[in-house]
Amino acid sequence: MSIYDFKVKKRDGSEVSLSDYKGKVLLIVNSATGCGFTPQYEELQRLYDEFNKDGLEILDFPCNQFGEQAPGSDEEIHSFCTGRFGITFPQFAKVDVLGDNADPLFKHLSENTEFGGFGMSPMSVMMNSIAKKMDSDYKNNGKIKWNFTKFLIDREGNVVARFEPTDMKKLKAKIKELI
Repeated sequence: MSIYDFKVKKRDGSEVSLSDYKGKVLLIVNSATGCGFTPQYEELQRLYDEFNKDGLEILDFPCNQFGEQAPGSDEEIHSFCTGRFGITFPQFAKVDVLGDNADPLFKHLSENTEFGGFGMSPMSVMMNSIAKKMDSDYKNNGKIKWNFTKFLIDREGNVVARFEPTDMKKLKAKIKELI
């Protein structure tokens, strides 16, 4: 299955096909407005400002599955993100990324990537502890571990990289490679 075979819901409930983004470099993110990683919206917006003209699209999917950190309606979440962080990239309807009700797109992304680890920072140590409580085998599967997991898709629709929430440093370099 290609990334372009999936349809996703916009905030207004209508569907859009990811085939509408053919030829673009995509960064697909599951986000939350009340998370310790929420300030990443600022860096994501900077990436969008820098690379959108070269074909980057950031597709943001709020998710309330991790610590219930994305409360509110889709419109409330969007208002928060545009007001506080000035985001201008597309933000879609809230989704589940785990379990029986997981959005098919995120099932596909999880099944076709591996968990890369959280790194060695103090935040990483905390994330390892949280992930282990949620899934004792978390290191050995591709399930999404937390908010702000990012998936990078090349212009042909191939999933080429996964970035855990603690890993923003390598993201820009990888986007530059694909642009």
